[in-house]
Amino acid sequence: MNDLRPPFSPSASTLPVAGSVVLPPLSATAIALPPHRLSIIVPMYNEAENVAPFVARTEETLANYPSPWELILVDDGSTDATFAEMRRARAQYGAHVRPLELMRNFKQTAAMQAGVDAARGDVIVTLDGDLQNDPADIPRLVGRLLNEHLDCVAGWRQNRQDNLLRTIPSRIANALIARVVGVRLNDYGCSLKAFRGDVLKSIRLYGEMHRFIPAWLATVTTPRRIAEEPVSHHPRVHGVSKYGISRTFRVVLDLISVFFFMRYRARPGHFFGGVGMALVAVGGLVLTWLAIVKFGLGEPIGGRPLLLFGFFCVIAGAQFVSTGVLAETLARIYFESGAAELYQVRHPEKVGDRDDWREPDAA
Repeated sequence: MNDLRPPFSPSASTLPVAGSVVLPPLSATAIALPPHRLSIIVPMYNEAENVAPFVARTEETLANYPSPWELILVDDGSTDATFAEMRRARAQYGAHVRPLELMRNFKQTAAMQAGVDAARGDVIVTLDGDLQNDPADIPRLVGRLLNEHLDCVAGWRQNRQDNLLRTIPSRIANALIARVVGVRLNDYGCSLKAFRGDVLKSIRLYGEMHRFIPAWLATVTTPRRIAEEPVSHHPRVHGVSKYGISRTFRVVLDLISVFFFMRYRARPGHFFGGVGMALVAVGGLVLTWLAIVKFGLGEPIGGRPLLLFGFFCVIAGAQFVSTGVLAETLARIYFESGAAELYQVRHPEKVGDRDDWREPDAA
């Protein structure tokens, strides 16, 4: 980490992009970046109007980037011209722009996982392609990731440009997630994040799990190596959000899964067995007391609700213990076999050892 490239100073010009969108000028602050290769992953769904301005903004931002980088654009089964615009961007800017077309809409998490699997860099950055996340923040996040020896730097939209219908539930969800998973971040929902590639590739994403990536990382690294950095956030100009508020209930269910797997992923029998043993103990005490009442005091117990409750606790406890044994068996199968793919790529590219990075001197 002592072999540092010259400080990176992005262009200070303001870039007008298609559709009369004008983003703020890029910061001219120099950032010392150790040598690395950067992969930028952008999942998109029906964002045809945003592809060209987003790629233009990224190219402008990283025109003088001191390390090789690639831009992976994942089309999540769009029904408009999103993929055609991605291919047009590749033809215009070069082979470092890598369009990836999924066969149908597998949702944002699977699209992001497809990008992670295709990424070749030792640093991976994820962000949305609707220009609400600003590519100008990428060098700052990467610089902090590498210079502070972190495994993840998550973006924090301090001045979020969304309506209250999205921001209020998001703030409640952020507080709940931080409390449940134990990784204190202010904005889990921000897609702009920088990761060490080997750490990110050590986990798999399911359901709506992309917002829980810092929590999943805490299962393979220490939370002390996960940090947060304020980033820009701009109003959406083209189109509407495709990954909207309707996913709230799915996120809650995924949060329960995260809580379970963070604590019991390798030992699910401890969870189910613990609940089962507690129920058996309660039911056993109830039935013991009723036995004393019946045989010691000679009182009838057939009509007492406690009798039904005691039998229910014992039977439910036995079922929980059995479920724990089955869960342990499934966990062993999971860890000893490869996981099934969550997505299918149409015409997957053969990357091999080709050298199509955007090199520092390519400009």
